Amino acid sequence: MSLGRVAGVPVGLNISVVVIVVILVIGLAFGRFPIAFPGLSTAAYVLAAVVSALLFLASLLAHELAHAIVAKRHGLEVNGITLWLLGGVAELRGEPRSPGADLKIAGVGPLTSVVLGGVFALVSWGVSVVGAPPLISGMFGYLAAVNVLLAVFNLVPAAPLDGGRVLRAFLWARWHDRLRAAVAAARAGRVFGYLLIAIGFLNLVSGLSLQGFWLALIGLFLVNAATAEEQQTQIDAALHGITVGEVMSRDPIVAHPDETVAGLVDRLVLRHHLSTYPLRDDDGRFSGLVTLGRVRRVPPDDRAVTRLRKIACPPSDVPTARPGDQLTELLQRMSGCADGRAVVLDDDGHLVGLVTPTDISRTIQTVDLRAREPYRTPRGADLAPPPPGDRTPGGPSSGGPAPSGPAPGGPAPGGPAPGGPAPGGTVPPAGRRDAA
Repeated sequence: MSLGRVAGVPVGLNISVVVIVVILVIGLAFGRFPIAFPGLSTAAYVLAAVVSALLFLASLLAHELAHAIVAKRHGLEVNGITLWLLGGVAELRGEPRSPGADLKIAGVGPLTSVVLGGVFALVSWGVSVVGAPPLISGMFGYLAAVNVLLAVFNLVPAAPLDGGRVLRAFLWARWHDRLRAAVAAARAGRVFGYLLIAIGFLNLVSGLSLQGFWLALIGLFLVNAATAEEQQTQIDAALHGITVGEVMSRDPIVAHPDETVAGLVDRLVLRHHLSTYPLRDDDGRFSGLVTLGRVRRVPPDDRAVTRLRKIACPPSDVPTARPGDQLTELLQRMSGCADGRAVVLDDDGHLVGLVTPTDISRTIQTVDLRAREPYRTPRGADLAPPPPGDRTPGGPSSGGPAPSGPAPGGPAPGGPAPGGPAPGGTVPPAGRRDAA
């Protein structure tokens, strides 16, 4: 759900936020507030709880906006911010060019939460001085405490928390090896996640507190996010230097936007068994992208009358690239309605290729067979040159084969390939996630 733009950054709301709002309202209105401030009406407690929950979400948004604004000042693009069950996600395109930039982007979030905590504490003191009802003062006192707690938790040195980014920046500056630093921070995040799961499980089985459930949930999130971040870091290093033109499928089979879904199935799908079909109009311009996933969502009785332009992902929403662009940069944009696909255009805007999960999978599987320059950590203006004899990033395993396991995207061209999600799993590789 889109909430519009704040400071030029698109802001969205995941439906899971409703869950955390309901839990906060119930916990505050029927637990914390009646115990601390007895004798008031239920309506007063509920109103104070709703205001507290909304201000807490606003605090999370401010935390993520701080990340986004500082990232933009350091040359990174911000795809958007999404509030969800365990906090927020600032999706950044690209990576900081230096440890200093990395440290500033990571540290500004907890700093913002601490400042908000101070502001809420000051408001709590102010309303108590002027004689406002104690419930109002207590409401702002609660927000002050929860923002400070959010800052402290996010400073734990474990990715993907902000403290993990800070740890990565320090290790990067010390080792002059961003890949090694990122992997170390991600592994610290996994260890911390498992620790939270263990503590939460012990709380549950001992009957000490139902908060053990939340600790285990946050721990599980951290384990999954840290694992995905480590894998993505290794993949980015393996794919460093590879251009879109080296990976793309050239001269893709196209369809006309006014062709029917049934016509596409009979003329192309059943003959070529491909999963992706770009649309090109009479003037030769790219006009949308159709995948088998979109075709399957059309009821069989409607396929003979439904035009492809009606079900296609519009051109403005399809990631585009030039043949000379870096593949790692394109991967960060391959999401949304294009089902993990991207189109490749020449300098005149003509369609020359297509990048699908299958193309990426094939590249990952063969990356160690390519003869190319070894990956070297990007160095910014405030990163000192490496000491004599410094190794290339990644240690002994740098330049080795890509991580094993199922390749994203499914079967190779020519075989059945359903329109699936973008590679990279459920955790946006370029995003920053903060658990609250």
